[in-house]
Amino acid sequence: MKPTVIYNPKCERIARDELAQLQIEKLQSTLNRVYRNVDFYRTAFDAHRVNLETVKDLARLAELPFTTRQNLQSSYPYDMFAMPLRDIVRIHSATGTTGAPIVAGYTRNDLRNWSECTARLLAAAGVSEHDVVQIALNYSLYPGTFGFHQGVEHLGASVIPASLSTSVEKQIVIMRDFKTTVLISTPSHAVTLAAGLEALRVHPERLQLRLGIFGGEPLNESRRQQLQQRLRLSATAMYSINEILGPGVAGECGEHNGLHINEDHFIVEIVDPVSLRAVKPGDEGELVLTTLTHEGSPLIRYRTGDRTRICPEPCPCGRTFLRMANVTARTDDMIFFQGMGIFPSQIEQILYEVDTTRPDYQIVLDQEAGQDTMELRVSISDKVQSLDQLKTLENLRKDIARRITTVFDVVMRVTFVEPQTLQQAGNNARVWDKRLDARP
Repeated sequence: MKPTVIYNPKCERIARDELAQLQIEKLQSTLNRVYRNVDFYRTAFDAHRVNLETVKDLARLAELPFTTRQNLQSSYPYDMFAMPLRDIVRIHSATGTTGAPIVAGYTRNDLRNWSECTARLLAAAGVSEHDVVQIALNYSLYPGTFGFHQGVEHLGASVIPASLSTSVEKQIVIMRDFKTTVLISTPSHAVTLAAGLEALRVHPERLQLRLGIFGGEPLNESRRQQLQQRLRLSATAMYSINEILGPGVAGECGEHNGLHINEDHFIVEIVDPVSLRAVKPGDEGELVLTTLTHEGSPLIRYRTGDRTRICPEPCPCGRTFLRMANVTARTDDMIFFQGMGIFPSQIEQILYEVDTTRPDYQIVLDQEAGQDTMELRVSISDKVQSLDQLKTLENLRKDIARRITTVFDVVMRVTFVEPQTLQQAGNNARVWDKRLDARP
């Protein structure tokens, strides 16, 4: 593996004792800022009798309360902001489990830090200022795409904002004509592009692609090997979390052996999701993140719901930041589709809002022609007198599909089944992920 350039050696090769001192200084500053400016944290710290003057080493972090997705939803839209709205220059949003979305605000300093963090990880993956980077992700309220975009520009490479909505055929034309060298997308969309190349009989060696950087969904080893074989590129994972920063938290270097965490901007903990106590070093648990430099909407001990472990051994690349293993599971029932996380409870809430249905449903994830699909199977309520009322059912189906698209900005196929059909089916789980059967 060709060694990659270290974008900021002063930070990425910092001695561990210097890093610990830097983290505690930034943590103290962040804690005091949120206590002064964020009602949620002032109330939470007081309820836990936290004395900020005693938080003088990282071991005391465990005395602080956690922050959850529900806390962020309850603070909608601006109550988690630690800076006046006049100082917020960008606002991003992601859906919550149910109800209100989750909102994050960014100051100019936040955007500079974000760009720097993402540029580091892009460089670690192998991107340089000589590359042409095609971003095939949704440009929307979600922060992920913009994080990649500004990181590429910060690094000095050329960026093509191709978007996820662009057709597969046009994506391939762009790759060929613009001589794309790096693809940034979700693993599932990359599979779709590979299938498109095969359908159009365009051999990957006719393209200039050499590197793929994938986020928004887990990149397991079987999917990595599949993409590398079908697209003739090196597939690299980057960790994104919409509630905090999108991309920029952690990413793989050329060793493909864990994701380097930008520890001068984040403190990482791994806790048991039940006891909420720290696990033994190297053991798997829930990832908990504390921001150190985010001015707009800092988060203290945020429970991500992602299961991973820390890789404590040094990396051959020379970076001293800790690495985390690829996230392959959740502590909850979140599912990944087209680069975003969706909770079944969010679908259920939509069905509750439709009077003629009841939340008896099944979400089926599958693949068609190499592209991920999602179908919502809904059992019709007894309020619908006759299944022959095709016009009524069609309007109802369109209404549910429209609501889903409005909330998630994705297209989901909605089909109706008769009552009790789901219970009688061979697989009656709330979520049936048939993609697992299709992957090599």
